[in-house]
Amino acid sequence: MATIRVQHEAIDVAADIAALTAGRFDIGGIASFIGTVRDMAKGRRITAMTLEHYPGMTERALAAIAAEAERRWRLLGCTLVHRVGPMAPGETIVLVLAASAHRQDALEASAFLIDWLKTRAPFWKKESFADGTEEWVDAREADDLAAARWGALSG
Repeated sequence: MATIRVQHEAIDVAADIAALTAGRFDIGGIASFIGTVRDMAKGRRITAMTLEHYPGMTERALAAIAAEAERRWRLLGCTLVHRVGPMAPGETIVLVLAASAHRQDALEASAFLIDWLKTRAPFWKKESFADGTEEWVDAREADDLAAARWGALSG
């Protein structure tokens, strides 16, 4: 069963890895993706990023993405944690963990999880710039192409 959280608090990567692996000696590998807030976009300095979401809907979308990964790969566990609210450059915004007996399942599942999370989870990002302006972040074609390589929902 996957661990899914959407939270305002900072992500404690070490604690989430410890929770995933506690008492588990069948795990041979954990693949991760840790996303952080950048300090530049479009050649401009970012002072903050604010993420908004639709409570309930977002968690259901993350659970569906995790369930899809569990159907496709032999996972022994996975964790998806995403921050919402205001964040400063350098802060962790998302954590994806995929655990399996063997590395290949963990590595592929981790890539799948972040690709689908970026394109199928209902989050809205607003960047605040040093010049006082703010802009909502548009979806990126590169993210859609990355997610498309995994095909459609199988269940």
